[in-house]
Amino acid sequence: MLRLAADENLNNDILRGLRRRNPVLDIERVQDAGLSGKDDPTVLAWAAREGRVLVTHDAATIPVYVAERVMAGQPMPGVFEVRRSLPVSQAIEELLLLVECSQEGEWEGRVLYLPLR
Repeated sequence: MLRLAADENLNNDILRGLRRRNPVLDIERVQDAGLSGKDDPTVLAWAAREGRVLVTHDAATIPVYVAERVMAGQPMPGVFEVRRSLPVSQAIEELLLLVECSQEGEWEGRVLYLPLR
């Protein structure tokens, strides 16, 4: 099962729903890791050190920093970018599908945009 990191901007309803549906899900909030207010490169470096796929709503800047890490040959377990307009229930379903059906390392260096198509 994938390990996740919830970005500071992630809708807490999504986080609560994920934990309710899968109580053993390994997901850590950026805030709980002491990274509140830190910049995107710092958050991505932490996620990479921890081997966690970052879940975020930030489609504006995160993909740029992911590309920089990949081009520099730095590890990047991946990012799941959840569109803010996606209904919470659908975001939960799609994230659970990804967590439960993905292989470790499958999303390395990639940004996956939700909703899935």
